[in-house]
Amino acid sequence: MRTRIAMRFAGITVGMVTALALTACGTSKDSDKPSVIASTNVWGGIAATIAGPDATVTSLISDPSADPHSHETSAVESAEISDADLVVYNGGGYDEFIEKAVSGMNKRTVDAFESRTDKSDENEHVFYDISTVSAVADRIAAALGEIDSAHATAYADRAATFKSQLGAITAIATKIAAEHPKTPVLQTEPLAHYLLVAAGTEDLTPHAFQEAIEQETDPAPAAVAATQDLLTGKKARAFVYNIQTQDKITKDLRGIAQSASIPVVEVTETLPAGEDYIQWQTKNAQALAAALS
Repeated sequence: MRTRIAMRFAGITVGMVTALALTACGTSKDSDKPSVIASTNVWGGIAATIAGPDATVTSLISDPSADPHSHETSAVESAEISDADLVVYNGGGYDEFIEKAVSGMNKRTVDAFESRTDKSDENEHVFYDISTVSAVADRIAAALGEIDSAHATAYADRAATFKSQLGAITAIATKIAAEHPKTPVLQTEPLAHYLLVAAGTEDLTPHAFQEAIEQETDPAPAAVAATQDLLTGKKARAFVYNIQTQDKITKDLRGIAQSASIPVVEVTETLPAGEDYIQWQTKNAQALAAALS
């Protein structure tokens, strides 16, 4: 079993860090505003953008060193989920802790994975899929509008504004696809899968390697050797690297990529400090474009 750089934590204390425009503090019991609980600050950030001043949003995971795959719900978090008017999460097994928490509750939820437009694509990292994020924005606005009809128009308007901003990210990916069609790339794991698909790239990463890394097991020597050969042979134009999930194997591969003058595109699973979703994904798309230019 490989070791993630991120230290895993079993729960988050009541006093969660509040990030302006990304994660609003939880509601007090006497608040008349709808309360939203999100599994990570990615979905919490999107929900907060749509909620504006009319609802409160709390993200259970906002620490960039945290791992949603292995998070376990604390008693405090379970209570917050139970009390929330709306729960927004990734789904698809990505944030299983919150899927388990809501499974026995009669709770209004927005499951991003179930909202994806292409049901044939089973990659769970749908926060990199702009079309799915757009659909989730509409679902959050609709849910909040049902809970709080007095501000339904405001929720819908903020969702529309957010969706219009997503267009700039799609435009970057579309330009990459037009200027660099089927450009070969490698990944440490399929985190940025949807970005690479939108950009029209060809992911050469051996499936056995990606699967092992994602499942936190050691890849077979043959899978590692095959990936190394692709890098030393300069078969890829960019190496997409998840900085929140790295070990000796992935670090060694990064070193090989750098020695071969293959640009490394760093990606993350949670919002970097001080950035909202639009800024985050715009930078990711721009970094990929720069690497392939």
